[in-house]
Amino acid sequence: MPRDFLRHLGLYTDLYELTMAQGYFLSGRAETPAVFEYFFRTNPFNGGYVIFAGLEELVEALLELRFGEEDLAYLRQQGFRSEFLDYLRTFRFRGSLWSVPEGEVVFPREPIVRIEGGLLETQVVETLVLNLLNFASLIATKAMRIRWVAGNRFVADFGLRRAQGWGGMLASKAAYIGGVDATSNVVAGMLYGIPITGTQAHSWIQSFGDELEAFRTFARLYPERCVLLVDTYNTLESGLPNAIRVAKELEASGFRLLGIRIDSGDLAALSKHARQMLDQAGLSYVKIFTSNQLDEYLIRSLLQQNAPIDGFGVGTRLVTAYDCPALDGVYKLVECDGRPTLKVSDDFTKVLLPGRKQLFRYRRADGSFAADGICLLSESQAPSELYHPFFPLQRIAVDGLTAEPLLRPILHRGELCQPLPSLSEVRAYAAERFGSLPDVHKRFENPHIYPVGISQELKELRDRLVQQTLRLQ
Repeated sequence: MPRDFLRHLGLYTDLYELTMAQGYFLSGRAETPAVFEYFFRTNPFNGGYVIFAGLEELVEALLELRFGEEDLAYLRQQGFRSEFLDYLRTFRFRGSLWSVPEGEVVFPREPIVRIEGGLLETQVVETLVLNLLNFASLIATKAMRIRWVAGNRFVADFGLRRAQGWGGMLASKAAYIGGVDATSNVVAGMLYGIPITGTQAHSWIQSFGDELEAFRTFARLYPERCVLLVDTYNTLESGLPNAIRVAKELEASGFRLLGIRIDSGDLAALSKHARQMLDQAGLSYVKIFTSNQLDEYLIRSLLQQNAPIDGFGVGTRLVTAYDCPALDGVYKLVECDGRPTLKVSDDFTKVLLPGRKQLFRYRRADGSFAADGICLLSESQAPSELYHPFFPLQRIAVDGLTAEPLLRPILHRGELCQPLPSLSEVRAYAAERFGSLPDVHKRFENPHIYPVGISQELKELRDRLVQQTLRLQ
């Protein structure tokens, strides 16, 4: 990211956040206790779930949030008051944060993150929360969809060159949480410990006198990890025969060609021809990798055609979330000065669930996910009966199921409660939790809606506040 960006993290926000913050300060309400919650309203990609990601980045940003002298000078130029700027000079986030674990499978309208503290500090971090969590969760979800359809086959993130600027860093990390095996992003490999992968571009082959010379040179330089790109000129008439010839030369020198990569054309037909040619040459160990505008749908199509592909390089359509470029996550005030708050809408599905809440996951005897329940934090145990959030006559049966609370303390008064899990631990957690989600919720077309209900106490509080608000109008 830009060299000076982190030095100005306090300004990484929308102007109205700072405008409201100054208003809270000048009206004496900066320290009024407030509670905000982060949630999203609809699943992306017409899917059935979201993989939650971006928590580590959010926590680090909150702990590092500062307003330096350059920031204050700039805000002074924009007309902010000197007394407010003096307050910002010593500003630190001293609030508390509760969250579901990073890598968790989550669903619409569930409280995923809860931030508590003074009204000013909990308001001013809104943009940061949304910017980091929405994007990371979106990419992790896309990656998990690709991982699911690819099965045990190798999947690599090739998307850095097509990513939205410096967002490529968070995209590579989120994609790894979602299940890709490696990335082409070298700095992500260094900083995050993600395995890196990469072979050659068409320009390598074009730069030589002929294709065979390009292949031989590459194999001589990298005999232990040689993958040859075979579609620069003619995949079946030139690329494959030359690759086979080089593979035999590698065998003679005590090495094995790792694989070939096909980056254009009819990937299903070409991979089948390639597999046949390689096997006939006694090179059954040589793997076939493909790339070129892949996503979960094209990978599914290739596998349905029995294409003998061992790995996929997925770029643009992964790191840009090509078919759904944004997650509609929101950050809403649910309690202020000890009073549950409510936003009323003509669309009842957009009426907020008020008050501090806990989220429970109900599991069957075999460990599979059955339903989620949202209740008030003040309730002493998981609800034994759940109501549909919008259709109160519909109930969700949870009798006999095991319930586990998902929202856990991460920050308390600006201090980390315990070390955050490593990236590999988050990735493993995401895979384990996704494995417990029934397949009916994973399918691409018309996935079964995962049951999410609310407790009777929460329902009664919401309905009571709605009626009170309507009487005031």
